[in-house]
This record gives sequence, C-alpha cells and structure tokens, in this order.
Amino acid sequence: MSFPWANHYEPKHPVMQWLDSRLPLPRLVYNSVGAGYPVPRNINYMYNFGVLAGVALVIQIITGVVLAMHFSAHVSTAFNSVEHIMRNVNSGWLIRYVHMNGASFFFIVVYFHIFRGLYYGSYKAPREIVWMLGVVIFLLMMATAFMGYVLPWGQMSFWGAQVITSLFSAIPLVGEAIRTWLVGGFAPDNATLTRFFSLHYLLPFVILGVVILKIWALHIPGSTNPTGVEVQGPQDTLPFHPYFTAKDFVGICVYLMLFSAFVFFMPNALGHPDNYIPANPLSTPAHIVPEWYFWPFYAILRAFTIDFLWIPAKLWGVIAMFASILLLFFLPWLDTSRVKSTAYRPMYRIWFWVLIVNLIVLSICGGAPAEEPYVRLSQIASAYYFAHFLIILPLLSFIEKPLPLPNSIAESVLGKKADHTGSATGLPGGAAAAPAE
Repeated sequence: MSFPWANHYEPKHPVMQWLDSRLPLPRLVYNSVGAGYPVPRNINYMYNFGVLAGVALVIQIITGVVLAMHFSAHVSTAFNSVEHIMRNVNSGWLIRYVHMNGASFFFIVVYFHIFRGLYYGSYKAPREIVWMLGVVIFLLMMATAFMGYVLPWGQMSFWGAQVITSLFSAIPLVGEAIRTWLVGGFAPDNATLTRFFSLHYLLPFVILGVVILKIWALHIPGSTNPTGVEVQGPQDTLPFHPYFTAKDFVGICVYLMLFSAFVFFMPNALGHPDNYIPANPLSTPAHIVPEWYFWPFYAILRAFTIDFLWIPAKLWGVIAMFASILLLFFLPWLDTSRVKSTAYRPMYRIWFWVLIVNLIVLSICGGAPAEEPYVRLSQIASAYYFAHFLIILPLLSFIEKPLPLPNSIAESVLGKKADHTGSATGLPGGAAAAPAE
C-alpha cells in the first residue's frame, strides 16, 4: 500500500545526496522504520513482540558465531568443548548462557507474536503472505532449536536426537531412508553431530532472510491494528519514528531486564539437568523430554496410542504433530469472518481463550511422563486443537454476530467527534496526537 501523505526522504547534505543517488540505503531505512513509514495510530504494546523477536534473533546470531569459534563438532570432544567454553574462555559462561536462554526467550516472544496475530486477525486479507512467511520462520526456528539442543552432546541431547529422528522411520516406504540420510547412519553419532552443527549455524541466516521478506511483504498492506479497520487517510496514522520507536524501546528494555534476570540468577531454569551428563548410548534417561517450547507438539505426538485404519499409532502421531503446525498456513481461509479483531467478535473471544488454556494443558502433558492422566488429557486437548481450527472457526464465521466496528481508526482513538481532516490537532494528519492505548 502506498501512503501519499507519508514524509519523503530528501537528503540535504551533499554526501548524503551522492550516496542516495548510488546506494539508497538511508532512504530504505527512512521509509521502513523511520518517519517515512506511517503506522496505525492505535497499535498497542502487543505489537512490540515483532521487534523483540528481531532483537532475539540478532542476539542468537552474534552469540552463536562466537560459540562456534570454540565448539568442537565431534562426539568425543563436543561435551568437553562446551565445558571448556564455560570454564576457560573469557566470558564464555556468559555467552553460552545468553545463547541458551536466548533460544527460550526467542520462542516466548514469537509465541506472544503468534497469539497477538490470532487475536487481532493479522492473518486475514490482505496480509496472508505476511502470516505464511511467519509460519515459515516458526518452522525454521523449530528445526534450528532442535539441532542446537543436540550439539552439547549430553544425555538429553543424544536421546532427544534418537527419539525425534526415529519419527521419520514411521513414514511408509521412504521413512527409514530419510532417517538414515538425516542421521548419517543407523543411530546418532559423529555424522549426526557434524550435520546438525553445520545446519544449526546456517539456518539462523536463512531465518534472517525470511524475516527481511516478511518485513517487505508487511510494508505493502501496512501494519494491522487492534480495531482491524484499514487505514483510510492521514488522520489514522502516525510516523513510526519517533512515536513507535519510543514504544519499542520501552519494550526492549523490559525484555532485556527479564532476560538478564534469567541469565544471571537462574540460567539453568529453562534447561534439563540431564544434559549436564555426557551422552551415553547404553544408559536411557528415565524421562526423555524435549525443550519446553516443543511440549505442546510433543503431547500431540504422544496422544496417539492405538493403530487405526491399518496405520500405526506412531505414524498417526507424526502426521498430527506436523499437521498441527501446517494447519496455520490455511488459517486465512479457515476463518472467513470479515471482522479481523477479536475485540469485536464476542463469541470468538471466548473460544480464543479456550484455545490458550488448551495449549497450556498440552504443554503440561508434553513435559509430563507418558502415563495417566497425562495421556488421556493430551488426547482430549489434541482433539480440541484440531476442532478449534477445522470446525469451530468456520462455524463461527457464519453464526457469530460481530459488534459494530468504528468508521475509522481515528474514531476509535479520538471518538466520533474526531476531525477526519486532521485539523483537530492543528497539524496535517493529526500528527501531534499521541496514540491511545
């Protein structure tokens, strides 16, 4: 979407004029995150999580590059090289704890980012591609995190790799060949570690590339907002800088304070103690569990315990686990309601919070042992997860009666008496009015 009322970049200094005519990088920054990018004036702090995800990605890339300089990707030395980083490398303990906890915090902000998209209908037209690119980023994050979890070559690293890679063997005909190709043999070993290390190093840069594509795609229709009403004129927007850069700065400060609290005071709270034991193929841990951010999907995987239609339960679990993520690709067409924001959909708001509670139940079951009542709870919660997207959402689109929408974003902020010409503020587009929360 083009914003004819947006400020346009006009370099004044001769050096900047020369640079802009040959490499318009300042123009790109100005039009992407500066005063040249109009943003809906009513977006709130829930929209900070996209920026926080970018900050988390940069932290992971920087610390990951430094850790790679000291890591040895060999089964006989990997565990000791991690201990070497912790004990002998200058500030190595800090870099490793930042990287280790940074993965968890990356998933935390991305989950909030996804929930915000679900609540405000950010997946609906004309932003389907933006949403789908976000799902691609999420899948790449999951692959990167899993491979990174294997690298320390502790007990949970080895047995996590053994369990997860064995899932591919459930695929008929080609499953065992895929698993052998992925692992590099018949069981996780040195070939597995070297392959996972190379991919774990590469994928964050692939994620960065997809993030750039997502930002590019986002700037075509523009950002969504809590009302779900599209921008209609200059009275509905404010420049991204300084209004929303200041808001993002507040969010980044809060994020870094919470992140630092975990890094310095409880660095192992989000990890598993068994991973401080060297990998031993002859000693199976009492309870094999992935990292906490995989627990909902792990619960869906384990929810299938009975063969059905001549298909083994293991294969059903694998299909359901991948389908639970791939289902998000089709969300723009499953929810056909014309109203985007849940704030104006009272029935869907109830089911949204039921979904959140359901995901919490799945997380608890995924981190618990595969025994009753967790297995039965995971089966019920898994059934609801798919029913929510495949049955409830399409039905609500037909039977729900939404609340009246405001005529414009400016009306939702300033009230019905707002001057839609922008003259109420005395400045073009009402640029002096601060966004209401």
